[in-house]
Amino acid sequence: MKKAKEITKSSDGKRIICVDIDDWEEIFEYINQDEKHRKKFKYICGIILDGHRNTDVYDKENINDKCKDVTAMKFFKGNDNDRLYCKEVSLEDKTFVVIACKLFKKKKSQNNNKKNNPIINSVGKSEYEIIRKKYPES
Repeated sequence: MKKAKEITKSSDGKRIICVDIDDWEEIFEYINQDEKHRKKFKYICGIILDGHRNTDVYDKENINDKCKDVTAMKFFKGNDNDRLYCKEVSLEDKTFVVIACKLFKKKKSQNNNKKNNPIINSVGKSEYEIIRKKYPES
């Protein structure tokens, strides 16, 4: 079983975003490379944590039945077209979790293909233990 660490949560605590520990370094290096990437990541996280849908920046990657819970954060569509593939899960306490799992840079085609299908399938198969963040009492 893989592990994912919580990085942020919604104000009501019902939604959280985590990052796969194995890919933590690569994902954060990508996000923190410049202000443009940081802003886009924060924007996408805000949409998810607020419970909104914006398929231009975050959408399902439904390539088969095994990948129903795989989504993608879409960075700069039409330009670099990078993807951060995620897995959506619900915890026993009904907390909705989005786990940022795998980075895929420079997606070339509109459709999924032999380059990114294996990544999507591996994210779909992965099972995670969620490491919750400790928040100070308010």
